[in-house]
Amino acid sequence: MRHAGLIAGAAVTALVATGAITYAVAGDDGSGRTPSADSADAGFARDMAVHHQQAVEMSYIVRDRTKDEEVRRLAYDIAQTQANQRGMMLGWLDLWGLPKVSSEPPMTWMDMGGMASAKDGALMPGMATNSEMKKLGELSGKQAEVFYLQLMTDHHQGGVHMAEGCVDRCVVGVEKRLAQGMVDAQQSEIRLMADMLKERGAAPRS
Repeated sequence: MRHAGLIAGAAVTALVATGAITYAVAGDDGSGRTPSADSADAGFARDMAVHHQQAVEMSYIVRDRTKDEEVRRLAYDIAQTQANQRGMMLGWLDLWGLPKVSSEPPMTWMDMGGMASAKDGALMPGMATNSEMKKLGELSGKQAEVFYLQLMTDHHQGGVHMAEGCVDRCVVGVEKRLAQGMVDAQQSEIRLMADMLKERGAAPRS
């Protein structure tokens, strides 16, 4: 397929970034300190784990709704990459002895806790609503492909915003490197999905 190399390249970039940090332990800021429950490090790990889980679910939905190998390959790569990263972030919370849920609203670590209305399940920037997830599961063929690419573009844009927040605010070096890897890989996939939408006579929603 035309974009097979680009899809594989984006996936490899993300997986290399992930693989390069699997050696990490808590307190990689050089101080040996463990992040606190209200730190940016903990907040990013908790929130991005939730954000990633929806991307995984979305990707598996579209794989069942289309036979287009290009879209199915992209969805598989996104699902595998984000599932692996999600496991790492939850693992860090375990290493740090911190809870995986917080009593504070999502995005509090970015001073954006007041922005999330959680309207119809959209807890964080770029997340699809419950209604949109339901609609994706009801579409098929080209319609499912276009809607998935639009939803995932929004999702990636929100994810990039969150990851950039960690790059700026987190102190654990390995987590900052993971966040920067997310920014690079997801920006590449956003450009790829714009091309894929154009080929299908569509465009990103924003």
